Amino acid sequence: MLTTDIIEQCKRNDRKAQLQLYNKYCDGMYHVAFRFLKNTFEAEEAMHEGFINAFAKLHQFTGDVTFGAWLKRIVINKSLDMIKAKKATIIPLNEEVIGKVDEDTEDWDVGDEVTVEHVKKTIAELPEKYRYPLMLFLIEGYDHQEISEILNITEVASRTMVHRGKKKLQAQLKKESYGTGS
Repeated sequence: MLTTDIIEQCKRNDRKAQLQLYNKYCDGMYHVAFRFLKNTFEAEEAMHEGFINAFAKLHQFTGDVTFGAWLKRIVINKSLDMIKAKKATIIPLNEEVIGKVDEDTEDWDVGDEVTVEHVKKTIAELPEKYRYPLMLFLIEGYDHQEISEILNITEVASRTMVHRGKKKLQAQLKKESYGTGS
């Protein structure tokens, strides 16, 4: 059965269709939540609450994006809400001192031995003000407009935090690879 058919059944509160949709997306949404929360219980909770919110707001799903992308956004928002509730909030930015970053001039140079898993692990060790924008940009694939909406910051702040986060990430990866920061 097509996902669109399942979604239409879910809109009519068909519990079997909801279970089908849940089973199709639960593993992926758990991993999305876990990347943010780093805790199995909290990731499961964020994933479950994300599904509950999605089913409650399914009438708002227009099909402009895939259902998976729409649900992923809900789960990410739920994960970030849980982080904020634990007082691990993103540090507010002084917008007046942030300059526009031109990403085209950025030099990205890390060794070939660096794996995706190593990059993810290193991102998780960055300060929160860089970690979340960088995760959303590099791992989840959101653009700066979407990141600004999710994190409730400006696009300029998103560009700046991603740029600075990439620099910190690169420096850390080089340090670990070569034993120095240079």
